[in-house]
Amino acid sequence: MKKAGMLNRDIASILARMGHTDTIIIADCGLPLPDDTVTIDLSIKIGTPDFLMVLEAVAQDMVIEEMTLAEEIKTANLALHNRLKSDYADVPIRYMTHEGLKGEIKHTKAVIRTGESTPFANTILKSGVIF
Repeated sequence: MKKAGMLNRDIASILARMGHTDTIIIADCGLPLPDDTVTIDLSIKIGTPDFLMVLEAVAQDMVIEEMTLAEEIKTANLALHNRLKSDYADVPIRYMTHEGLKGEIKHTKAVIRTGESTPFANTILKSGVIF
């Protein structure tokens, strides 16, 4: 058994296979996902696990070069937006429309689906390198 780090074997496997500039998405429970998308569904019930809990666990095991958020988060979920800007101040954040973010799903290694139920609680994480 693993002693530390990401214990979820599906997430650990995806993270281990990521290279520089590969992306994953951490999503709320409402993001529409195509049937052919690699999805790791962690949702148990509304709100569990929440977006920030999953993001924090992934961030402990992944070099995040850039985070992409939907423009709409700035007005529809200001509390989460402010928390992300504060907690990940060292990570560049870029923005695109929510529709644009949904269009990027097909280009990611995987989507990690949470139980989050607040608006626009989705992010694309671009992998960095450790050197």
